Amino acid sequence: MKSIAEFVKERRKEARLTQEEFAERADVALTVIRKIEQGKTNLNMDKVNLVLNMFGHELAAVNSKELRVQSNKKP
Repeated sequence: MKSIAEFVKERRKEARLTQEEFAERADVALTVIRKIEQGKTNLNMDKVNLVLNMFGHELAAVNSKELRVQSNKKP
């Protein structure tokens, strides 16, 4: 599975956009794009979703209790 950093960087390059151009189109600061592509972990989820929305994706909040319940379900 690709990391968000890899996904965003690859998609941005496929679109032939610089980080600056992509930031402008996603309506986020250039530093947000740089932090995402560098794999920083302390990011604002709303900003990450603005970026991911450019590709038709988004992150959703999940709490650990939901993960335990889902992982205990039998197929």
